[in-house]
Amino acid sequence: MKIITTFDELNKQINAHTFTLIYVSSENCSICKADHPIVQKMVEDYDIPAYEIVANQIPEAVGQLNLFTSPVVLLYYNQKEVHRQARIIDFDELQYRIEQFNNL
Repeated sequence: MKIITTFDELNKQINAHTFTLIYVSSENCSICKADHPIVQKMVEDYDIPAYEIVANQIPEAVGQLNLFTSPVVLLYYNQKEVHRQARIIDFDELQYRIEQFNNL
């Protein structure tokens, strides 16, 4: 996953791809560090564009995307948010949603 450092860059990447995964973490978040490799493996298995943002570093993204906890996984299809999971990630559900939108 490529790390995004600005909200403008995040929007450019979402607009550049049909299907995109955004992983939101925060500094000093142990759950974020534990979930990251699992999400990374899914991204590699399904070969989808994926980006990570650190919420503490992009306050504009926190406000614009309503990111009030972490970790958060966002799926975008045709530049629209189609799935969101926050704090406790259900990896079976995430895999199902990735398969669902990746096969369209």
